[in-house]
Amino acid sequence: MRLQRVYLIYAVLCLAAASLVVIQWINQVQVPEDKTPESEPEKTPRLTIKDNELDLLARAVHAEAKGEPYEGKVAVAAVILNRVEHPEFPNTIAGVIYEPLAFQVVANGTINQKADEVSLQAAYDALHGVDPTNGALYFYNPAKTRNRWIRTRPVVKKIGRHIFTS
Repeated sequence: MRLQRVYLIYAVLCLAAASLVVIQWINQVQVPEDKTPESEPEKTPRLTIKDNELDLLARAVHAEAKGEPYEGKVAVAAVILNRVEHPEFPNTIAGVIYEPLAFQVVANGTINQKADEVSLQAAYDALHGVDPTNGALYFYNPAKTRNRWIRTRPVVKKIGRHIFTS
């Protein structure tokens, strides 16, 4: 009888420890499998922005790059930041995103959907210097656009279904 109590106490302690491990795992931000060590962010952000601007950038990434690989999500965020820093575009994240006719996700309202953790991390990485496009200013999905002008732009890189151009 005493041995059964010891085993019961041991079993309860093991279950409690396992529960704590599961809870800690659930609370961690999950890093996408295709995120490579080369995409680790730099320490200093490219721009100084407010939390609501990071949220807006992440929502744009979520809406524009849903279903794309992690590198493609970072690339979309990088294009927006590249535009902020370019003299031919507005100098704020909101200005770039809400520029008339710039992003379909503004017109169709999907910009208003909450960003997931992966999109938030992609926005953060881009803000901290990761740019898989090497400075691209545009991107498009050739299966979805009919815009002839965008197709004349020099291709910088293809990531997932998006083509990034300068």
